[in-house]
Amino acid sequence: MNSPPPPLLDLKPYFLTLNDLSAPLDWPAFFGNENPVELDVGCGRGLFLFTASTSNPAVNYLGLELDYHEGRRAAKRLWKREQPNARVLGGDARIALAKLITPQSVAAVHVYFPDPWWKRRHKRRRLFTDEFVDLAARVLQRGGLFHSWTDVEEYFGVIRALMDHHPAFQKLPPPEEIRPAHDLDYRTSFERKKRQLGATISRGLWKKM
Repeated sequence: MNSPPPPLLDLKPYFLTLNDLSAPLDWPAFFGNENPVELDVGCGRGLFLFTASTSNPAVNYLGLELDYHEGRRAAKRLWKREQPNARVLGGDARIALAKLITPQSVAAVHVYFPDPWWKRRHKRRRLFTDEFVDLAARVLQRGGLFHSWTDVEEYFGVIRALMDHHPAFQKLPPPEEIRPAHDLDYRTSFERKKRQLGATISRGLWKKM
């Protein structure tokens, strides 16, 4: 007879779900300080979340991840380090942006390598829609930055069209590709994989007007 699986490690406060929080989210109470907050939408295993929060201790980072398994992996890295300025929130980012996060309370939004949903019948599941860009504009402060990278040229065309033509955003020059200093010196683990295979990465940067 198979033994039951071990109970899940309690990763609070590094991993929370939408059901654990009530709106509106109070950033100073949530992080325990008045520092600016940046969102990592679709944080996956959390390489960007971990490295950014380590490099920038005066900035708070919240990763949003629909896949609880991946989100918990990201949160475990933070839990092991007792990282004070980073958390992971499990759930639909669009719900968090629409119902949980106070308008104009976020300094930056990062979206790296969103799932392209290759099959035509699945493309409606893509993150980037008019609704999502509206929600990002809602939570960003004036002058806040929106970053998005992808290795899928066709999808970047969609992202660029949505962002370039949205009245709340101004297009800025994209960041240049930088040679990594070591194996963890990539924006995400997916970027590392793709660049090591020689893939071209498209990078976009926009400012909230």
